[in-house]
Amino acid sequence: MPQKQQPKAKANQSVERKRSKRGEDDLTDTGDAAEPDDWMQTKALVKPEDQLDLTDAELKEEFTRILTANNPHAPQNIVRYSFKERQFKQMSSVDQLAIHFSLDGNLLHKESEEARRQLNRYGKQSQDSEDAPEIKEATSAAAGITAVDEGGDEGAADGEAKEDAGEDGAAPTVPKAKVRSVEKKLTNQFNFSERASQTYNNPYRDRGTVTEPPPRASFASNVTQWEIYDAYQEDFEKQEKTKEKKVVPGRKDEGRTKKKFTMSESTSDDITRIESAAKIVERMINQNTYDDIAQDFKYWEDVSDEYRDQEGTLLPLWKFSFEKAKKLAITSVCWSPMYKDLFAVSCGSYDFMKQGNGLIIFWTLKNPSFPECYFETDSGVMCLDIHPQHPHLIAAGFYDGSVAVFSAVEKKEGPIHRCTAKNGKHTDPVWQVRWQKDDADNNMNFYSISSDGRICLWTILKNEMIFQDVIKLLLPDVSAEGPDGIKVPTTGCGTAFDFHQQKDYLFLVGTEEGKVHICSKSYTSHFIDTIHAHNMAVYKVCWNKFHPKIFITCSADWTVKIWEMHDPMVKHDNNENRKPLFSFDLNNSVGDVAWAPYSSTVFAAVTSDGKAFVYDLNINKYEPLCEQMVAQKKKTKLTHVEFNPTFPIMIVGDDRGCIVSLKLSPNLRKMKAEKKGAPPPDEATKIQREIEKLDKILTMVREQPT
Repeated sequence: MPQKQQPKAKANQSVERKRSKRGEDDLTDTGDAAEPDDWMQTKALVKPEDQLDLTDAELKEEFTRILTANNPHAPQNIVRYSFKERQFKQMSSVDQLAIHFSLDGNLLHKESEEARRQLNRYGKQSQDSEDAPEIKEATSAAAGITAVDEGGDEGAADGEAKEDAGEDGAAPTVPKAKVRSVEKKLTNQFNFSERASQTYNNPYRDRGTVTEPPPRASFASNVTQWEIYDAYQEDFEKQEKTKEKKVVPGRKDEGRTKKKFTMSESTSDDITRIESAAKIVERMINQNTYDDIAQDFKYWEDVSDEYRDQEGTLLPLWKFSFEKAKKLAITSVCWSPMYKDLFAVSCGSYDFMKQGNGLIIFWTLKNPSFPECYFETDSGVMCLDIHPQHPHLIAAGFYDGSVAVFSAVEKKEGPIHRCTAKNGKHTDPVWQVRWQKDDADNNMNFYSISSDGRICLWTILKNEMIFQDVIKLLLPDVSAEGPDGIKVPTTGCGTAFDFHQQKDYLFLVGTEEGKVHICSKSYTSHFIDTIHAHNMAVYKVCWNKFHPKIFITCSADWTVKIWEMHDPMVKHDNNENRKPLFSFDLNNSVGDVAWAPYSSTVFAAVTSDGKAFVYDLNINKYEPLCEQMVAQKKKTKLTHVEFNPTFPIMIVGDDRGCIVSLKLSPNLRKMKAEKKGAPPPDEATKIQREIEKLDKILTMVREQPT
């Protein structure tokens, strides 16, 4: 028994020794508890010699400094080009951002796929798996040592006593498990990885083709004086025959002979064989020549519109000019209803003393250098209109009072139909023509208005064109005295008319006396309503494209006015002298006005001083959003304007035979933004929204009935 207690006493002594060492280490870490302030250094305040001596009141005084984000090195004289004022202007806003330091990092999330691939590449996962069993052994060994220290098992204590006895009475020690230190591999903090790849180079190949040479034939002949004489005689006889055929009266026979003569010449001309190919090549060359304009037409938007709400600009695009039309004025313009890039213009002269030939020209936006097709006429063409269902048919009115129908498909120089003095020709210039729906017999028909006071309906049959007087513009208050004192009723001079969008039987008529008549096809003897609109001649009347009761007029008295048609069943006092809803003074004679096809509140007008105006009643009811000089030469008058039905452009014609296309900036074509995720509205919904938008504006200016 005493022998067994001796090893246990030794074990207790070793445990006490370990505890005393652990206490000494704690004292060493925390320092000597008896003198805690010996290791602290004393602090002495050092005062500079030039320090100011301030009183308590001065020390308590607060000084406020405001830090701003302005960059002192930012330039203050940056200028940009203003398209509106056509000059460089200094910018008020300057970029104040200054970057002092910038570093692009390349950190990866440790759970991302890229991070896992990098860890696998450096072999960290395999290293952790190898170290796992060793750490487990070290943990079990440490657990065995703890059990020995507590002295729980006698067999273990006896084994340790025997081991200590074999070492000459030395203190018993416990063998520690050898734990291999895990070396953690340092990764690159910038996470740089270099990658390279080599692309496949395709081998060069040469291809060649050999074409068959064109067939050749050798021709040789001996020419004598007699053969030359016979050839001249044959040519002389042909010329005599053509002269005899031209003498035959009647325009139809003359047109037939011209057609035969031109067809005989064209068959022998080799250029007609490659006409379509030459036209394609011509368009390709023009596309390269005017590439910058085409890019502006497609993509350019005026960025300055973002900084101004009630202003816009017009960007000049293509300019269309023809050598034969330089001395003529553009009398009307009309877009094709089928081809959105094609439009037709008529050329004539408004001056009574400078009357001559006229032109009808077809232009396309794809080729501004030369017209697609043109017709020369013996009288000035004052108006035209393209058929909505058959876009190759053009109705035209002339200065001599006649009307005609041209076909762009038939290879014919002149019209296919034309009226004469025998079948209802007007006695004064025809100022406007307009196609209408086919009649009950499916015959095409159109209307014309002239200064002789007649509005005629022209119906096209197979081989002829018949007329019918729809209404005569009589002046009831004015009468002229004829022979023997008989009073002769005088007629007014019609200048413009327009048919209603939904009710095709209803139409407006503008006169030189400044009056606007609301007429119907059913009543040929009187007008539905008459408005004393202007003090001078009315140049244009036009129904709104959305609202069924609103129309616009322009006149030589410098004004543009917007009117509302009253219900004919409701009586209104002083109907002729009623005021317009809106009236705009443009400081010069207004040649034409047109409603925009995309909004019920936007319209454009052109004046004789070369300016174009664009208004939007929804944004500004008093001033134009854009007033821009379009004419490039002085004393050039703008005569007509028309919006494209699809693209955000409009075309403007002048009195020198030129057409200029203008692109509208975003502020001039603002539309109501649709809600995100909402389906696009149908056509009926769009029309109803535009009517409501215009009605909302009109409620503020309508006269309340008394």
